[in-house]
Amino acid sequence: MTQEDRERMAVAMREAEKALEEGEIPVGAALFRGDTLLWADHNRREQAHDPTAHAELLCMRHGAAEKGDWRLNDCTLYVTLEPCPMCAGAMVMSRVGRCVFGAADADKGCCGSIYDLPADPALHSTTEWEQDPDTEPYAELLSGSFRQKRKPGRENDRE
Repeated sequence: MTQEDRERMAVAMREAEKALEEGEIPVGAALFRGDTLLWADHNRREQAHDPTAHAELLCMRHGAAEKGDWRLNDCTLYVTLEPCPMCAGAMVMSRVGRCVFGAADADKGCCGSIYDLPADPALHSTTEWEQDPDTEPYAELLSGSFRQKRKPGRENDRE
């Protein structure tokens, strides 16, 4: 990872912190085209009552509108958590050129953890991905969020 990648991951991390403040699962993302930030956002499933309001999808949707093209092959998506099947599929379908993520997701991660969707030869994907070697800040933000949700009196809160 380059210094530029780290700076852009910091944008995604700030979005994840906003999500936490809003009671969302703390995942943030930022979509860059070259040096231009097209869109940065965070999970909004709870407030939008929308199961597809993941940070990555919001960035791809709004970033494509900013770019004026659904093809995101010249873009890099930075995200604090390894994309799920839905988000990894959207990366492939929108032809995101590169994805850099923070924490691995051993439960739903589809960029190498439980499956490597962008590498599936049947999909003819050109999306490259890499994980930030310093996963601790991302993992700590997530685990802190889940510890908070599991405090006594909050047994019915679910992801």
